[in-house]
Amino acid sequence: MQPQLLPPNVVPHWYAGGLALTAWRGIASVGDRSPEEWVGATVARFGEPDLGPARLADGTLLRDAVRADPLGWLGRDDGEPGDTGVLVKLLDAGQRLPVHVHPTRAYASRHLGCAYGKSEAWYVLAAEENAAVWLGWREDVDPARLSELVDAQDATAMLALMNRVPVRPGDGVFVPGGTPHAIGAGILLVEAQEPTDQSILLEHADTAATDDEAFLGLPRDVALSAVDTRATPDVTQLTRHATAGSGTTAVLPDEALPYFRMELLTPGSAVAAGFAVAVVVSGSGTLTSESGEPLDVARGQTLVVPAASGDWHVVGDVGLLVCRPGTTWPPITKGWT
Repeated sequence: MQPQLLPPNVVPHWYAGGLALTAWRGIASVGDRSPEEWVGATVARFGEPDLGPARLADGTLLRDAVRADPLGWLGRDDGEPGDTGVLVKLLDAGQRLPVHVHPTRAYASRHLGCAYGKSEAWYVLAAEENAAVWLGWREDVDPARLSELVDAQDATAMLALMNRVPVRPGDGVFVPGGTPHAIGAGILLVEAQEPTDQSILLEHADTAATDDEAFLGLPRDVALSAVDTRATPDVTQLTRHATAGSGTTAVLPDEALPYFRMELLTPGSAVAAGFAVAVVVSGSGTLTSESGEPLDVARGQTLVVPAASGDWHVVGDVGLLVCRPGTTWPPITKGWT
């Protein structure tokens, strides 16, 4: 029950990417169709229960370790067995990802039997020149028009209706459930999200998904009702640019706090006891906790910190991106919209 480095957990996918991820991590390449690493994950890809869950260095599934000792890992035992409240990924977009949307908690509770939706956030590690993401509609979109675009699989028209947001290293972007979005090519990022794998693909003609898979097995009209068709005229409310300074720096706007926290940690500030997944984004140093042995860390490594380690901090020329559950963990469904 102490902070520990995680072995690689790279996950294959239909879309291009992976070479920049493994190069940044300093691990062996597993091909150019392995664009995601699920870091400290206790959940699986939708429909593939063996793909995604992360293992500790001794081979134990983190999910099983948390189930066996929730108090030690999480500091509480009132959540669902094995649930840590957050899913963290490294994502290497070797091509533009399709336009898609994730459910809100209210939608997931009503239609998917799940207390979690899939609000998510991105922290950009590296980006090619002119890299961008698409986030929300520029103006209200009539649901009938959206339906037509999905039927036609007219990605060009969808993107034209959306906010194109240029990104650079250090940018944080919050994507609330219901918000249509797409990640552009040439971006390496850390993604934090609610711990589910629920995606409704508005654009899926060039993916490996069937129509049924694109809509999570839901009737088409029910699936499209997950999309917030209202405009997102001011995307600056969903973005923040943060670079490591001293102490702890939030990389996301406060609207993300109910769902998860992403913070840059540099020497000079302590992290309170509790479950955390961290990615070392710069330098090297040592993580020291109240109840654990010192742990040497360096850029590109990933690690998990159990609550039983107590308060912890880092020393040396090192920066960590620390991801933790949000303020509403464990989740409730009543009152979420």
